[in-house]
Amino acid sequence: MSRSASARANRRGDLPPSPEPLPAPALDSHTHLDIVVGERPAHGAGDEGRPDDDAVDAEIAAAAAVGVPRLVQVGVDVPSSRWSAALAARHPAVLAAVALHPNEAGAGAADDGALAEIDRLAARPRVRAVGETGLDRYRTGPDGWAAQEASFRAHVRIAKRHGKALVVHDRDAHDEVLRVLDDEGAPEHVVMHCFSGDAAFARACVERGFVLSFAGTVTFANAGGLREAAAVTPVDRMLVETDAPFLTPTPYRGRPNASRLVPLTVRALADLTGADLPEFCDHLTRTAERVFGTW
Repeated sequence: MSRSASARANRRGDLPPSPEPLPAPALDSHTHLDIVVGERPAHGAGDEGRPDDDAVDAEIAAAAAVGVPRLVQVGVDVPSSRWSAALAARHPAVLAAVALHPNEAGAGAADDGALAEIDRLAARPRVRAVGETGLDRYRTGPDGWAAQEASFRAHVRIAKRHGKALVVHDRDAHDEVLRVLDDEGAPEHVVMHCFSGDAAFARACVERGFVLSFAGTVTFANAGGLREAAAVTPVDRMLVETDAPFLTPTPYRGRPNASRLVPLTVRALADLTGADLPEFCDHLTRTAERVFGTW
């Protein structure tokens, strides 16, 4: 089963309502608008099966209406990376990240031709990150681990060659991810996408200068360890993301996620860290601009 299909099976119900707007602008540092729109039959698709531009623009506008006027659209394979780069080129609210997802790499997709295309896309001016790349020991079995690591190392080198941020997918592979980054030498900016470690791992990442991006998972009732990690992370080393349409925050867990739901996670993190909400939003914006550049 594909990544999107397996996750789709766990998301039921109507689309959640938009939350109260934030008092200051923030952003979604990691979303998959192509999957968000592609999974909504009412929107359909455009020519050649691509997400309909009007539907995508409506998602972006809905996020802006609640104080989320900036998005980072993330590719997971060659087609979605091409689409992400094209969207960023046409839409001022969007920057792009391009890569072969580690589970795609583990299945053999990270051949020379695919990596060369990611390298080519990474040179585009509004592609500001290489990712999501990394290691996944949950969905990919041991037979694919060597291919994942080789792909991860190749993506690190692409990011450094083009001076772009690196967006890291780490699932059940904390020590291995740090080993590869220490061995290769991390790029100037590293974002730990959908951070999933404990407080000790958070400290190890912060010590290396990495930025930790927290998703809706930090709001889950069973995520006490993740909240402890967030509590020890400096606010200027945090980003917030949806990973939409996945990882919808409480109270809508299990329903489809969208960038317009970012305020739920932002408010939860501000409460957790004791930060003033408008100041916390400003921190998120400044951190994003430090990592990805201006929109």
